[in-house]
Amino acid sequence: MSNELNYGEIYAPIYEEYTTVQGMVAEVDETVAFLERYCGGGSALELGIGDGRLAAPLSERGVKVEGIDNSPRMLALLAKRTDLIKAWQGDIARFKSEQRYSMVYCVYCTFTLLVTREAQIECLRSAAEALDDEGVLVIELDVPGLNPLVGGQKTTTSRLVDHENTILNVTVHDPLNQNLVSSLLWFSGTSVRRLPQRTRYVYHQELDTMAECVGLELVERWGDWSQGAFTERSERHISVYRRSSL
Repeated sequence: MSNELNYGEIYAPIYEEYTTVQGMVAEVDETVAFLERYCGGGSALELGIGDGRLAAPLSERGVKVEGIDNSPRMLALLAKRTDLIKAWQGDIARFKSEQRYSMVYCVYCTFTLLVTREAQIECLRSAAEALDDEGVLVIELDVPGLNPLVGGQKTTTSRLVDHENTILNVTVHDPLNQNLVSSLLWFSGTSVRRLPQRTRYVYHQELDTMAECVGLELVERWGDWSQGAFTERSERHISVYRRSSL
């Protein structure tokens, strides 16, 4: 990925614990059921496959899943989880695949780890080229918040999980590049972990415009994986695109 911080290498040692604390494991079944509907027993490519949190259960439902990740440590975790999935190390912004897929998907804001508009457009272009004639691209993104950043910086309580786990997020805003440079502080018992991250936030209207630039058009947008409505109160969206030239 076009990011000086390798997210996967940083998070791999704690990824299972972290995704559990953040509530991501709890919604795996809903997410996989959503994704399966677009494959129909076909094939799927995950961008930023990580440890296979979604890819493994999706493959168990009969979908032929492949994946790309730029982190060797994440790919090692995937290999330990399952041998059913072909995955390779690479940049999700600029990849080529001879295989054509029923679905390409990129979840949990992985797309925002591409920290320039150019890299994000390249990712959409690569994904579009990897789709078969009826294929879809599925992207999950947070809706950027409008809370003001005092002096370009803010501290938020990301999640007060329980009496042992609290997560704080200290963020510096670069509005010219739509970048957020964050340090996530995870207090667990008597330990403290610092997890740096840089992202480029994207509004859903901008995502639609970038998709149009590479020949994709929006066909569905949901507020969650259970297909709840996307509204002005939604904190994230799941957007589904098809190639507009068909």
